Amino acid sequence: MNKPMTKTQLVAALSEAMGADKKTAGAALDAIAEIVAREVAAGGAVTLPGLGKVVCRARPERQVRNPATGATMTKAADKQVKFTIAKALKDSVNG
Repeated sequence: MNKPMTKTQLVAALSEAMGADKKTAGAALDAIAEIVAREVAAGGAVTLPGLGKVVCRARPERQVRNPATGATMTKAADKQVKFTIAKALKDSVNG
């Protein structure tokens, strides 16, 4: 299994693909991450063309089990971030 691409490697690849310097590519990557985080935290969704969709979903209060003691307890309602893979990405990986 290959190691995941680091941010430094991603910035280098992005700068090469954009034909820009690494500082500009790093700023663009940081801006995209900030925009996605802000939108999802506000309850919205962001579609990244060719990659997928990032969305925040509310989960209701529910019963969970403590694996150490076996005791059942109530977990408060919370939010969960979901990423749905785009069909184009699935097809390019499997095709």
